[in-house]
Amino acid sequence: MSFERARTALLDRAGRICRFLWSGWAGLAGLALIGALWQAGHEAYGDFILPAPLATLDAARGLLSDGSARAVLWLTTLRALAGFGACALIGTLAGVAAGYSPATLRLARPVLTVLIGVPPIAWIVLAMLWFGASAGTVAATILVSTVPVVFSGAVEGVATRDRGLDQMAQVFGAGPVRRFLTVDSRQIAAHLMPALVLALGSSFKVAVMAELLANAGGIGGALARSRAMLDVSGALAWVCLAVAALIVVEYLLLRPIQAELERWRAAATPWGVKR
Repeated sequence: MSFERARTALLDRAGRICRFLWSGWAGLAGLALIGALWQAGHEAYGDFILPAPLATLDAARGLLSDGSARAVLWLTTLRALAGFGACALIGTLAGVAAGYSPATLRLARPVLTVLIGVPPIAWIVLAMLWFGASAGTVAATILVSTVPVVFSGAVEGVATRDRGLDQMAQVFGAGPVRRFLTVDSRQIAAHLMPALVLALGSSFKVAVMAELLANAGGIGGALARSRAMLDVSGALAWVCLAVAALIVVEYLLLRPIQAELERWRAAATPWGVKR
């Protein structure tokens, strides 16, 4: 009996992995569309305004072959991940706590409005005054810019959960911790995971912008050098590398977690069919 259960679980996981990999074709089609539009813009405006996609990819490949350029890419990626990890932890814990406490939520909403209303460029200037041209400027800007997004997603997930499912689990003898882990957390994840994906993308964008303005090295510093030398191909190559790093992190870290937590969405859906 245990062998059959393990075999069924293994086949179920293999099927979910295949569905996850198969869904990548849609993403590749979207990237191909972007490449086609990019090529059309290149043919319309020329190399100086918009270099060809293949030329930009060649420039990015040349950068990756350089050890110092790989170190620059790794530095920005680590800064973005550090800021994202902090915002995910703080935003999720604070959002879940506020969602279960209406009084805390009422106190937090004005603060949330203030944080959202201040543009990231203003936080960069303030962080430069506080921390100077250092990694602290990048981390602080990412944290302040992305925590409200994660906080809002966690609050929305708690507020819109089906309380009837929680009561049913309580009737069957599930304690508060088990009910949260097996019932509430999966409903919260439906709102929290899109917010985390958005926060991850914002972390990379804010990290590059903060590095550029604060002269803190990383991809932002490389973009500043490309701008000074009017190297459009080099600037686009660095942008492509930053986007590639974001895609790798998102689809190796967040998307598998999202697919695992949202298995209930596909419970009654045939393989490969979306209703």
